[in-house]
Amino acid sequence: MGEGIAGRAAAGTPVAPAAAPSAFGQRWRHLDKSSWVWLLAIAVLLFLVVNPLFRLLLASVQEQDTGAFTLANYAAAYSRSRYVDALVHSLVLGTSSALLCLAFGLPLAWAVSRTDMPGKGLIWISILGTFVIPPYLGAVGWMLLAGPNAGWLNRFAIELTGMQKGPFNIYSMPGLVLVTACYSFPYVFVFTKSALDLVSSEMEDAANILGCGNFKATLSITLPLVLPAILAALILVFLEAIALFGSPALLALPGRFHVVTTQLWQFFEFPPKVGVAAAYAMPLLAITVFLFWLQRRITHRKGYVALTGKGGERRPIKLGGWKWPLLGYCLAVCTLSFFMPMVVICQAALAKAWGRGFRLDNLTFDNLYFTLFENTLTRNATINTFVYAGSAALIAIALALCIAYIVNRQLVGKKLGNVLSFLTMAPFVIPGIVLAIGFYAAYTRPPLLLYGSAWILILAFATRFLPIAYANSNAAIRSINPELEDAVRILGGTRFTAIRRVVAPLLKRSLAGAFILVFIPGTRELSSAIFLSSINTQVLSVLLFDKSDEGNFEMLAAIGVILVLITVVFILIGFRLMGRDFMLRRTAA
Repeated sequence: MGEGIAGRAAAGTPVAPAAAPSAFGQRWRHLDKSSWVWLLAIAVLLFLVVNPLFRLLLASVQEQDTGAFTLANYAAAYSRSRYVDALVHSLVLGTSSALLCLAFGLPLAWAVSRTDMPGKGLIWISILGTFVIPPYLGAVGWMLLAGPNAGWLNRFAIELTGMQKGPFNIYSMPGLVLVTACYSFPYVFVFTKSALDLVSSEMEDAANILGCGNFKATLSITLPLVLPAILAALILVFLEAIALFGSPALLALPGRFHVVTTQLWQFFEFPPKVGVAAAYAMPLLAITVFLFWLQRRITHRKGYVALTGKGGERRPIKLGGWKWPLLGYCLAVCTLSFFMPMVVICQAALAKAWGRGFRLDNLTFDNLYFTLFENTLTRNATINTFVYAGSAALIAIALALCIAYIVNRQLVGKKLGNVLSFLTMAPFVIPGIVLAIGFYAAYTRPPLLLYGSAWILILAFATRFLPIAYANSNAAIRSINPELEDAVRILGGTRFTAIRRVVAPLLKRSLAGAFILVFIPGTRELSSAIFLSSINTQVLSVLLFDKSDEGNFEMLAAIGVILVLITVVFILIGFRLMGRDFMLRRTAA
């Protein structure tokens, strides 16, 4: 062939030049094929975060049947006094719970961080145990403890004093505030303790030399130094309280009053008023966004700066005889939040009849066995809980890892990277119940009819806990020097090769920990699941809520114990991977 061409050239016959590759072909040849993965990740992020929020806003200003623009939804949402009362009740609940959390958490943080109080390990374990208990399960425990007349505390008071009825009623605003504070005060504890651990003892020593006692030095010097952390924790607790659904639904509805989240749930009674619910959710979303912005502004400062000429030393304050009353107070708080509720829940789960009390002839494992193996409904709900939470964790981690890689390697530029980072963290400021309404508005009609399927729950869970996955993935990616990937590409490898051979092995431990941190809240999630689940897609949290109306506390407690055991198993795995306090450290991050 070569000789023929040469011969024709020698004979003077013109030879056509080889066709030059087109510009498109050249761009395609040099295009980094991994770009399609990053574009897909961005599209999925928009699908999971932006679309539901846009549909939520759109539903609030549309007529439900015709789609015409209207403000009637807002008028209907606030036309009745009981709807406005529910909003007021939420503000009262948030403010009261935040103040009570301050009374609970601040002394415990100071005692554990700054003093020589004994029993610090027990207090720390008790607070971790409080994290383990879902708030709605804690509410069930307090229903067993302080339900009118039948609760253990009321029965004990009646037997002790001979009064006609017990003094405690958990189905009230004070009862709801107490239960909410019991499962939110660890935020105050963790934020405050983390800040106190960074404050040296030098200025306290100087104050003591000038005649100030330990208590006055703490009030005038130590606490002002950590005031930003305390304020940030109070805002977070307030947001947690007003967005909570499980505890208010179990305690407020029997008490015949509403908060915003329970009123939103009422709007979904048949026929569902999606537009009215979307309009009613807007103030809750606006309050949450504003306070989260304020919280970020406060935590951005981290604390006041103390200038010293040498490295600070932190020594425990000697309390003398006062350490025992302080220990008693700490144990009392932990008893309210952890010991008493868990004791009565375990007693009910292992009792033939919970009202018969702590007796050996009343002990049985039939409730747990029946719940796990014989009851089809609970068995299917247990399987669904594992599958949905695990699938959501995998999706959230995969998406978060892609976005974190795009942002940290600046594959789309710094400005667009910041936008992607903001969108990935946005679900953190969206209450679960508001996110659920957005998913309901977005995916209950063609072309994406997901309602009634497992996918709407999996995607909602993945979106709900995407910020947790992103925070961990972002930290892991930032810890890897990009020069390692550059070396692979210099040697001829593609970006995918660098990710597979270098990045992925270095991320195994971090991603396993991130999976656990997403999986655990996924198994306990109620606020979004209660709106999006159907009879065929129930999870344990929804089943527990549904069974609360039946008064079968033995089954309720058995479901709760199963949830706690699932959580404990994965926390133990997390201990091995990330340290014994990883559940608490992620809260303070």
